[in-house]
Amino acid sequence: MWRLIAVLACLAGPLSAEGWQRLDDAGIAALAGLTLRYDTGWQRFHASGRTLYNAGQDSWGSWAARGGRYCSQWPPADGWACYDVERQGNRIRFVGDSGDVTEGVIE
Repeated sequence: MWRLIAVLACLAGPLSAEGWQRLDDAGIAALAGLTLRYDTGWQRFHASGRTLYNAGQDSWGSWAARGGRYCSQWPPADGWACYDVERQGNRIRFVGDSGDVTEGVIE
């Protein structure tokens, strides 16, 4: 896991005032193969572009790095929602356009 954190650190952008580093497309793509634990469940990112979220039951969606943002699509919706991604140590957070934040810990 520490190797992954080192890779993410190299791919990250500058530090914010709070010590979070914004990830670029390569840093976001490095989520492939990882599982994040959230307060409400967990999410696994597959290299195929599929993602599995579980908060008591499985929910499959798609994910991609696009223009320095994490984008996801969850059926039955057709559209994609995109978020800035930031890293601090083993924590990853997704920041929406309205300022909403979802934070997870790399397992």
